[in-house]
Amino acid sequence: MRAGLATSAVHAQDSAADARTAPASSPEDLPHIEDPQSIAPRDARELTQVFFQRLETLEEGTHAYQYARNTLIEMNLSLVRYAARRFRNRGDDMDDILQVGTIGLIKAIDRYDVSRDVEFTTLAIPYITGEMRRFFRDTTWDVRVPRRLQELRVDLARANEKLSGRLGRDPKVSELAAELGISEDEVVEGQVAANGYNASSIDATFNDDGNDTPLADLIGERDAEMDLIEDLHALAPLLNQLEERDRRILEMRFGQEMTQAQIGKELGVSQMHISRLLTRALTQLRAGLLNEE
Repeated sequence: MRAGLATSAVHAQDSAADARTAPASSPEDLPHIEDPQSIAPRDARELTQVFFQRLETLEEGTHAYQYARNTLIEMNLSLVRYAARRFRNRGDDMDDILQVGTIGLIKAIDRYDVSRDVEFTTLAIPYITGEMRRFFRDTTWDVRVPRRLQELRVDLARANEKLSGRLGRDPKVSELAAELGISEDEVVEGQVAANGYNASSIDATFNDDGNDTPLADLIGERDAEMDLIEDLHALAPLLNQLEERDRRILEMRFGQEMTQAQIGKELGVSQMHISRLLTRALTQLRAGLLNEE
C-alpha cells in the first residue's frame, strides 16, 4: 500500500529542514522531499500548507499535480497511524485498518480548501476515523448470520443514509424497500439480522496508552459541521455551473435572507418569476447532488 502511494517520492536520508532549503528539483518548483514519511510532525504541517497552496494552481492529471498530491499523502500518513492506535486492541488486522484510514486521508486531501483557513488535521482526522468506523460497521459481526443478510445489512445502511439525507428524517420500511427494490419483509429481516452485529457492551474497556478507556468514550457522534463541509464541497462546483443571475438570487435568498418579493423588487421582476427561477436553480443543484451520490 505504501509503495503504491509513494510513486513520486525518492528514498533518502535528508531531514525536513533540509528539504525546505534543498534545491527545487521537484516538478513545478515544489520542494524536493526524498522521504516524506520521515518528516517530523511540525515540519510536515508547514510543508503540507505549502503543497496545498501549490496544488490549487496545478492542473489535475499532470505530473506536477500527482507529485504534490502523492507527497501530501505520504507526509500525512502519520495521522492514519495516530488514529489507528485507538483501534489496535479490537483484534482486527492492523494493515486493513491502516488501509481504510488512508482512504479517509486521501478523501480529506481531495476535499481540503486552503481558503477556509482551517488546519488540515481538523478535517483529516474525522475523515480517517470515519473510514475506520465504517470498516468496522461493515465487516464485524458478533453473531454468525447468512452472507445474504450480511450484505443486505450493508445495503440497508447505505440506503438509510441516502434517504435520510434526502428526506430529512429516518426512512420508513416501505421507503427502504422501494429504494432497494425488495419486499418490506426482506427489509425487516435485514434490520433484525443487523442486531447480530458488534454486540459489545459500551462499558467494555480498551487499553489506550496504558489507560483503560471505556468503549463509550470512543464512539463518535454525528458532527453537523462535518455535514456542512461535505455539502459545501459538493455544492461549490454545481453553483459555478449556474447562471450569474441565478447565483445572485440564491445569495440574496439564502445569504441575505431576503424574501422573494424583496428580490423581485431589487431585480425589477415579479415575485412569481423569482419563484420560478429559484425552483429551477434548486432543482438543478439537487439533481447534481443526487448524481454525485
